[in-house]
Amino acid sequence: MNTGIFNVDIINISCLFSNIEIVKMMKLSALLPLTLLVAFNSAASVVVNPIFQLEAKPDIGEMVTSSTAELCEVAKGSVDYLNLGENYDPGIITAGITAQFGGDLDRVKRTLNFICQVEQEDKLADTESRLMDADFIAEHFDVIRWMPDKTQAQGFAKDKPLLKNIPDDKILLTKYYIKLAKGTAKQTPETPYALYAIPNDEKDLSLEQANADPSLTRHQLTKQDVITGILDKDKLAQPMVWLSRYDLEDSLMQGTVKVDISNKNSPVITSQFFNVHRNNGIGYKRNLKKEQQGRYWYFKKTESVMGYGKDANYKIPVYPLVTVAGDLAHLGLGKLIMLTHNGESRLTVLADTGGAFENNQYQLDYLGGYFKNWDDYINTYRTFPDYFEARILLLKDKT
Repeated sequence: MNTGIFNVDIINISCLFSNIEIVKMMKLSALLPLTLLVAFNSAASVVVNPIFQLEAKPDIGEMVTSSTAELCEVAKGSVDYLNLGENYDPGIITAGITAQFGGDLDRVKRTLNFICQVEQEDKLADTESRLMDADFIAEHFDVIRWMPDKTQAQGFAKDKPLLKNIPDDKILLTKYYIKLAKGTAKQTPETPYALYAIPNDEKDLSLEQANADPSLTRHQLTKQDVITGILDKDKLAQPMVWLSRYDLEDSLMQGTVKVDISNKNSPVITSQFFNVHRNNGIGYKRNLKKEQQGRYWYFKKTESVMGYGKDANYKIPVYPLVTVAGDLAHLGLGKLIMLTHNGESRLTVLADTGGAFENNQYQLDYLGGYFKNWDDYINTYRTFPDYFEARILLLKDKT
C-alpha cells in the first residue's frame, strides 16, 4: 500500500516531466442540476457535496484498462474487507460520498461483485471483456463526476506547481509504486538501516490495545530516534532486513517493498515482500520532505503487494495499474473509479490510502508498478499526464 498505502511525495514529482497548462472550466450542461441530485438522494440526512455531481452522458471514449482480471482481484479483496463490517473499521467501511447518490454500502459491494461476474463470464466464453466496451459501461453504471476541491489544494500549493495548476475539471493524479531494493541479512556499512518488525512489547497486543497504551516503544520514538540504532542497542524490536538510507526512506514512503536479500555466508539471494504494519502515530506533514518526516513505520513480511487495512492481519491485495489510493474517510473504501484523459478511460479500485490523503478531495495516487527509484519511475512515466477526469461508478439498480 502507499504507506498504508502510501504517501506520495508530490514535492518529488516535478511538472518538468509533463506539459502542464491550466484547463478552462468544463461546461456542466451534461450534469444534472443540484435539485435533482437531492431528489436522487435516498438519505435525506446526507449533506450534498457540490464537487460531486451525477453525470447523465459521460464522455468515456476508449477503454484502456490494463487488466480486467487484476481489476477483479482488487475488487474481490475490497469486498472481503468491506464484509468485515462497519464496526470493524468505522469511517472507512462506509458508503462515503456515494451515499448522497443512493449508493449505500450494499450497492458499492454489488458494483465490485459485478466487475468480477462480468470478468468471469467473459473468460469462460473466451471473449474480450465487456468491461473494455464503453457502451457497456454507460449502459450498466451510474456515473458521478468528481471535480477537484481547489480550495483545499491551494492550502498546500506553495512551491508545488502540480497543486497550484490543478484544472477546474480534473483531479491531480500522483503516482506511487512498489519499491524494488537490494538488502542484506546482516548490517553492513552499505546497508546500515533496518526495516523492523513491531516492537517486542506489543507483539501479542491487538491494534486497539497497543494504540491505547502510550507507554509502548512505538509511541515513544520518532524516525530520527530509530535511525540512531536505539532499537538494536536495547533489543526493543527485531530487524528483518538491512537497507541503505535511500532505500529505507523510499520504503517508508511507498509502503511496500520487494527486497532481494543477500547473505555473505550464502550465494543464494532471496526475495521478500515487506508491507507497513503499524506506525508511531505521528502524522504525515505535506509540507516536509520525506527525510524530515517524523512518522515511522514498522513492517511485516507478506506474500504479495498489500493495500489498505487498519492492521496487518486484514489487508487488501492490490495490483499495479488498477489500484488507486485516496481519501478513504471521505470517498469510502472500494469505490470503482474511472480515470479519463484525451479520450481514453481506465477502471481502477480505491483500495489504498496514506497520510497525504487526510481531508483531500483533489487527488488520487495511482499504483504505477515496480521501480528501483524515482529515476526509474520517471523514465516510465515521463509523458504520463498529471491530471485526469475522475468518475465514480455505481452499478445501476435493476428496474
